[in-house]
Amino acid sequence: MEDGGVSQRWLDTLFLKMIEYYEGDPKRIQHFIKVHSFAELIGKGEQLDEDTMFILEVAAYVHDIGIKPAEEKYGRSDGKLQEQEGPTVAQQLLFDLGLENYVIDRICYLVGHHHTYSNIEGLDYQILVEADFLVNIYEDEVGNSARKSAYERIFKTETGKKIFRQMYGI
Repeated sequence: MEDGGVSQRWLDTLFLKMIEYYEGDPKRIQHFIKVHSFAELIGKGEQLDEDTMFILEVAAYVHDIGIKPAEEKYGRSDGKLQEQEGPTVAQQLLFDLGLENYVIDRICYLVGHHHTYSNIEGLDYQILVEADFLVNIYEDEVGNSARKSAYERIFKTETGKKIFRQMYGI
């Protein structure tokens, strides 16, 4: 990766591109902003190295990029369709923004698996899932028993667990 200042400018460019991508859809824009914010906070709390942190942040911005093509092709955008349709769109966007192929590959893997909760490999993957859960539980108004189940099944990082407990009173 580049130095921190270059990485931050690149992330800001991606942030603006994703706002443009979801133009007219404030709910989707708000969602990826919140997921990114939690992912960044958890990543810092878990002391990710700079490269993994960058991959996590990019993935958090683009994790739901498959929603639009899924809705266009199938009229719905459930998690599996997001995973199916997202990597191709993410790959093109990230390539156009000049990202290196090995980084694109990992981000596309995360986009293609962020609704798969078994065999989570890597802190970037774990944290992305946790950040998405923190937001989805709120946005979907999930009840207490489902919250508790999600906490027990999904959350592994100490930072993610702490945020979850404080946010949802569990």
